[in-house]
Amino acid sequence: MTSADRPADLDQALGAAIELLRSEQLPEAEGALDALLACWPDQPDALHFLGVLRHTQGRSDEAVALVRQSLAQVPGNVGAWNNLGNILLLAQRFDEAADAYEHSVEAAHGTPAASQALDNLAVLYRKQGRALDAERVSRQAIALNPDDGDAWYRLSQALLDQGQVREGLLANSRAIALWPRHQQARSDVLRALVLLGERQRAVGLYREWLAEEPDNPIVQHLLAASSGETTPERASDAYVEQVFDSFAASFDAKLESLHYRAPALVAQALQRAVGAPAAELHIADLGCGTGLCGPLLRPFARQLAGCDLSVGMLRQAQARHAYDQLHKAELGYYLRTQPDHFDVLVSADTLIYFGDLHAVMRDAAVALHAGGWFIFTVEALPDAAGAPVQLLPNGRYAHHRNHVESALAAAGLTLEAIEAETLRTEGGKGVAGWLVSARKQHG
Repeated sequence: MTSADRPADLDQALGAAIELLRSEQLPEAEGALDALLACWPDQPDALHFLGVLRHTQGRSDEAVALVRQSLAQVPGNVGAWNNLGNILLLAQRFDEAADAYEHSVEAAHGTPAASQALDNLAVLYRKQGRALDAERVSRQAIALNPDDGDAWYRLSQALLDQGQVREGLLANSRAIALWPRHQQARSDVLRALVLLGERQRAVGLYREWLAEEPDNPIVQHLLAASSGETTPERASDAYVEQVFDSFAASFDAKLESLHYRAPALVAQALQRAVGAPAAELHIADLGCGTGLCGPLLRPFARQLAGCDLSVGMLRQAQARHAYDQLHKAELGYYLRTQPDHFDVLVSADTLIYFGDLHAVMRDAAVALHAGGWFIFTVEALPDAAGAPVQLLPNGRYAHHRNHVESALAAAGLTLEAIEAETLRTEGGKGVAGWLVSARKQHG
């Protein structure tokens, strides 16, 4: 049945049901779609959108079955194939998702209607670490629709993933021109400028941005990092909250693509310090983020607590079911309110948002039992830097080994080990760091 052949009351009922779904009135939408299918059994559009609704209810298997049932009747439905791909992607059925997106592209017959599926394919390929494929499909989308800001943005991400910073910058600049209020794209361009060594251009753009949004803590911090004019003692709470709330949902996938090693490194150091896991320690994960350390620490812990400033991150951590308590708190304040409470403190890549570490180390000493361990990572500042601490253009702090050692000693913590490690990759290069194990002495 074509749309021209359908009765007007079917179109009216279908339109009303779709509007309810789009406005997130899910119980009403479900009732409307059920009523529609009672009158017109197996109506493909109703099946398709009921599948979308089932997906929003977390019933992904039913969603997939309903959309496939719809596509069996209308195999050329571009939107249905794309929605099927979205459902399968979120269910982590990546090969099936790719197949659905490819069907959507094929059904579009080389028209701009294929752009959305191509963009989704780029997202999927990046999630799988397939930057070349992400670049290929992004270029396909741009060929179909040169004014597609999403496609230019995905192309820039794929190029930056491959270390093609200048080309990624140009693509990202085009995305901004087409989509001027997309903050993430704007930030990526500025980061690319910094990676290119064009810091003065970046500083100028940050100043323009700050003039538009003078209270934006992200721009304030990154301007300071890029210009070097005024260096804050640490990243502000507002900066940390906004940055990590903004990409909490994509944080794990992003770090996976960067070959992030800090959680595994601190867990290995903990085992070297205390021996095999025995589920007997009181442990705090400082700056726990999405909880990547949680499953690695759980076997050692009788009680495992996490603290972070980002509510978005804490929600992700809670879903791992590894922590006994999660606290929204600034790290130093949290430690000062837990005197003599923990056997172990761990911090994976959180102290990179602190400059001088003396205060943090004192706070850690307050919260530890005598004999307790503090195991953490920081980014390493080479001897040639000529400074104990440096705020890098990317907004993170790097620390010289001597500064780490002096801060520990001043707090009464004994350095047991400091090891040079690669914490992750960035711009195609390894990021050097220190893996530190320290202990609070008895008495």
